[in-house]
Amino acid sequence: MAEGSHERWGSQTEYLLSCLGYAVGIGNIWRFPYLCYRNGGGAFLIPYFLTLVICGIPLVYLETTLGQFASAGCISVFNINPLFKGAGYAVVVLNIIAIIYFAAIMSYPLLYIFHSFTTPLPWQSCGNSWNTNRCTEINSNSTVNATIGLMRTPEDEFFHIRLLQASPSIHEIGGIVWPVLWCNLICWLLVYLCICNGVKSVGKIVYFTVLFPYVVLFALFVRGVTLPGAIQGILYFILPDWTQLKKPKVWADAATQIFYSLGPGWGGLVSMASFNKFHYNNLRSSIIIPIVNSGTSVWAGFVVFSVLGFAADRAGVPVDQVATAGPGLAFVTYPAAVSLMPAPNFWAVTFFVMLFFLGIDTMFVTIEAVIAGLLDEYPKLRHRRKLITLLTCVALFGISIICNTKGGLHVIGLLDAHVAIACVPTVCAMEIIAAVYTYGQDKMSVDVLFMTGRPLRRFWLFLWRYILPVILSVITVYSLREASGIAGWSVALASVICIPMYAVRTIYMSRGPIIQRVRENCRANSKWGPAENEVRLRWETFRNKTSRDLPLLPTNYGP
Repeated sequence: MAEGSHERWGSQTEYLLSCLGYAVGIGNIWRFPYLCYRNGGGAFLIPYFLTLVICGIPLVYLETTLGQFASAGCISVFNINPLFKGAGYAVVVLNIIAIIYFAAIMSYPLLYIFHSFTTPLPWQSCGNSWNTNRCTEINSNSTVNATIGLMRTPEDEFFHIRLLQASPSIHEIGGIVWPVLWCNLICWLLVYLCICNGVKSVGKIVYFTVLFPYVVLFALFVRGVTLPGAIQGILYFILPDWTQLKKPKVWADAATQIFYSLGPGWGGLVSMASFNKFHYNNLRSSIIIPIVNSGTSVWAGFVVFSVLGFAADRAGVPVDQVATAGPGLAFVTYPAAVSLMPAPNFWAVTFFVMLFFLGIDTMFVTIEAVIAGLLDEYPKLRHRRKLITLLTCVALFGISIICNTKGGLHVIGLLDAHVAIACVPTVCAMEIIAAVYTYGQDKMSVDVLFMTGRPLRRFWLFLWRYILPVILSVITVYSLREASGIAGWSVALASVICIPMYAVRTIYMSRGPIIQRVRENCRANSKWGPAENEVRLRWETFRNKTSRDLPLLPTNYGP
């Protein structure tokens, strides 16, 4: 049981918006639409939504249930199985690595916002000092039939040459790109000011930072579908290629996208749920959040591919030759489309402000997951929260400077491709083992009944116990196949190594035979349970009273 008071949301709307801001991010814009197109268009939606139902929603429900019940962050939540607490520290390391490169990415929209006040937009044409002889303009009055591989658009050269001064490879890190560094610093200052007071400040800010991007996305959708060639792009996005469903990688990509987007295994959901009122019914929000997130991804796909269709129409090439994924989509393809709209400066500022807000919400929760996890595990530090938050932001800013160099984009690519492939599915699997197997589904059912007043249905237990372990195993196998080189494997295992290290330490510090030590440390310790003393006493009474009736509980699990 945690010492001291635990923060609470001002309202459950704040919780819902914070979780949506965490789940709905830049990946909805630059990752999902390309994955959908590459993996069979409309056919990809079948494994995607199926995975959402049998994997995404159950994991969100499990994590928010554990976090809310124990009012615990990503580390202390493993008091349910102390042997696995290393997974909590792995999540902290995972988020630290992720925020290092994500903060650098968030400096790019700020740079674009600054340059968007220039007339004409600096990426609209060739002939600038940074352009090469390969630069080729594509506009509404010209059709380019040149080989795409031999030309570079002004948008591409502005991003890679003018803004990032990108080096040829990761082996050439180069010096610091100072404009990127200053924007990175501004980003961290804004983050600190927004989270220094914990959920009290975050809960108010998300009303704007979460809802505003939807307004902009709607405006971009309306503009996108009215562009010439938009229908061609949308058809590429939605027309199904059923043969793709025969490929295991398509199903693995669908499941992986759920992890990247919803955030199970990252600690953010556990952390946000820990600030809920104890008796809040979290099931409804655990369904709403994934559905809204996935709906946003599909909606963003229409916005993206309407623009890609327009770009392909102007270039006189098929859509698949202009479709890209990752930063190139957000910082090359979209600026190209924005520059062709009426009042391009206005739309450019609006679009990049939207991108910034989409990412900043994710940063809020990611950093909060790290801080809340540490403060819950070491509650004596809570009265120094502002200082801990400041030191955390300063340290992470210092480390993130490596992504502000000329080779920073390559570092970002390396970290983004490897940081989560081993840790996230492993942490999710350990949460399931801890909650359903070692703690026990009967105790879990009693806890949910006490917390929400409603029994835990068999549907969730079946998915947690039998389906999810299989899916997580498949995701892990296919994800690790993407790892490459010593650097890639080092990034992938940097967080996971905390799990065996902590387990060995825990067993070593215990007494008795090895088997006995393992069994003892797989049992929930005395700190597991509701954090508030009054609620904890009622829970212990309820648990003791109900334990005699456990064999009868499953009959009440129906709808």
